[in-house]
Amino acid sequence: MTRRPAGFTLIELLIALAILALVAVLGYRALSSLADSEAKLTAEAQHWRNLDGLFARLEADMRLALPREVRTESGTEPAWVGNSDSAGNAELRFSRAGPEFTVEPGGGGQRIGYRMRTGAVEVLYWPRLDQPAAVVPVAYALADGVTQFHVAYLDGRGGWRDRWPAPGESALPRAVRVAMTLAGGEV
Repeated sequence: MTRRPAGFTLIELLIALAILALVAVLGYRALSSLADSEAKLTAEAQHWRNLDGLFARLEADMRLALPREVRTESGTEPAWVGNSDSAGNAELRFSRAGPEFTVEPGGGGQRIGYRMRTGAVEVLYWPRLDQPAAVVPVAYALADGVTQFHVAYLDGRGGWRDRWPAPGESALPRAVRVAMTLAGGEV
């Protein structure tokens, strides 16, 4: 009876290394897939937080709307101006209550607006309520990935309009309906 020497043969060792390499590759791919999924979920959650912030800010600003016209170099502008282009993308400007304590007399209000530009909904801030027509507002992007921004205004007879002010209506609409179409097709 001959005894076999203890240990592994070269073939057994190569097979074990090949199995270990296969398990390592599968583990790496699984970990990489989990990391990619986490990054996508984080980006998606941030996108929805931005949209939530946009609607919260829009609602808060509209609740503070004032029926006060704005004086400009060339006359006055209505308290609320809303219109849409041929693609249904809206731009609106309105007067709203501003800070209670202001150094400037008559500066308690503010002119604010919202519009869509290059796939993003922006908020617009004018430096004061009454101003020269040449003053350009400061714009801040609130949400991107938007393909359409539509605003409709409820008149006194219960009808929805795409433009405001409407003839024979008050300075402010009774209600506002906002619909956005996102790049992914969600409305």
